[in-house]
Amino acid sequence: MLQRKQSIWLFIAALLNAGVFYFALYTYHVSENGVDTIKELRVNDHFPSVLLTLVITILPLVTIFMYKKRRRQITMSTISILAIGSFVTMTLTRVTYLGKTLPRPTNDSYWIGSILPVIAMAFVFMAILGIRRDDKLVRSVDRLR
Repeated sequence: MLQRKQSIWLFIAALLNAGVFYFALYTYHVSENGVDTIKELRVNDHFPSVLLTLVITILPLVTIFMYKKRRRQITMSTISILAIGSFVTMTLTRVTYLGKTLPRPTNDSYWIGSILPVIAMAFVFMAILGIRRDDKLVRSVDRLR
């Protein structure tokens, strides 16, 4: 049911999480044999990251269609926030480990793909607030009957 605000927030969060497949997480310059090369750290290069990205993309989409069970929708959204947090932690761990295994990168930066899940986490949180407002409204209407 895409006519509720929280459904739109969840859909946007799913789109942002899907964007992680398209954008790089981290870019760095490495000098190999005197040649400066630009390398990217992507989700597709690491199988556990691919699985976790699929989970954080599918969870908000599944949560949209649980509109009749608001408590379960809040629980699934909370699980989605935890999964996004674990993805961010995994990304940070990969970048830290990357710095230990490679020769010192000369110019490195986080890329758009590492920021999208954080923004998606904010959208899922806004959806939880909307679900709670709906639940409160339904309870107040039930009291009036």
